[in-house]
Amino acid sequence: MSRRYLFTSESVTEGHPDKICDRISDSILDALLTQDPQSRVAAEVVVNTGLVLITGEVSTQAKVDYVKLAREKIAEIGYTDAENGFSANSCSVLVALDEQSPDIAQGVDAAQERREQASDAELDAVGAGDQGLMFGFACNETPELMPLPISLAHRLSRRLTQVRKSGDLSYLRPDGKTQVTVIYEEGKPVGIDTILISTQHTASIDGIRDEKAVRDRIQQDLWAQVVQPVFAEMPVQPDENTRFLVNPTGKFVIGGPQGDSGLTGRKIIVDTYGGYSRHGGGAFSGKDPTKVDRSAAYACRYIAKNIVAAGFAEKCEVQVSYAIGVAQPTSIFIETFGTGNVDEEKLLAVVKDIFELRPAGIIQTFNLSHLPSERGGRFFQDTAAYGHMGRTDLDLPWEQTDQVEALKAALTPAVSAGR
Repeated sequence: MSRRYLFTSESVTEGHPDKICDRISDSILDALLTQDPQSRVAAEVVVNTGLVLITGEVSTQAKVDYVKLAREKIAEIGYTDAENGFSANSCSVLVALDEQSPDIAQGVDAAQERREQASDAELDAVGAGDQGLMFGFACNETPELMPLPISLAHRLSRRLTQVRKSGDLSYLRPDGKTQVTVIYEEGKPVGIDTILISTQHTASIDGIRDEKAVRDRIQQDLWAQVVQPVFAEMPVQPDENTRFLVNPTGKFVIGGPQGDSGLTGRKIIVDTYGGYSRHGGGAFSGKDPTKVDRSAAYACRYIAKNIVAAGFAEKCEVQVSYAIGVAQPTSIFIETFGTGNVDEEKLLAVVKDIFELRPAGIIQTFNLSHLPSERGGRFFQDTAAYGHMGRTDLDLPWEQTDQVEALKAALTPAVSAGR
């Protein structure tokens, strides 16, 4: 008997309160790394009605006007009208940043391997910025090798923002959330059960004030201008049995920081795989590349994606763990969920040979410290909404499949020999 089940993932727009915080945090990181690639950054942001608080720890030679930067990013997102309850020009911006702890700094600036003279390798010069565990994942459900539910949810969120900013649906406001429930049979997506979009909007539309009439108008517009374009080229389509829910409470006029507070790093599942894969718990935004919460999660995605792209598994999850101040990972684990065609121990040995997982090596592989300056002062902030993985709209180094041939060269003999 075939197994049939549902799996759901959600996304949020850049105007969601938590994503406002992520965007500001990553904009701070971009600005600091652009001036000083050696900056150590852990920038946290809180927003509420009329308030932005920038806090955390920063050690840098860069000079940045944090208040101006925050206002620019809030305006860029679309909060420019004080009548919406939150505006770039009228909100208060408070800055409370400290320097990085010297206890942490001594382990990051010189890894245990270097401090104990166990290694003189250049890539052992940087220790992990914290202890912890990170996961990366890939599967063959979509061309970008991401799970279908989170891929669809992100596509809907991006499209929702596009039609707002273009003026096609001028009554939309910045805050919004999407959710997609996919039907699976024997582990393969076969249909769409539910599509949910909650979007902030004006109280009236073209003179229409009746709450039900407004919601009906929004539902019609979103189906035509958001849902249909997103699904136009997808192999799995909504059908007559697919539920389409829009603003289920009846209306969504009060939103953004007026409707709910926001905090950096509170959407880690949205940022990664929509709950389809495990997560180590560390957030990304506002953290410089020595923080393995961020850089090692990117490296794990890179490894998993190359393994799937090379055809050695249909699904692959990679876990690493670190000790603060130590360059080498404390563990590396690979799981292919029974879809692999090569022994996982052999796969792990080859991964250790091909891929660099020391913090300095990850930074060097992806050029993370210099990308903001090379891309006009913005790189990390562009990842702050709509996911850090599987982005087809961004040129992200950890999304490259440039190690496929190296994996094939090392592993094809093992496959030919029957694992």
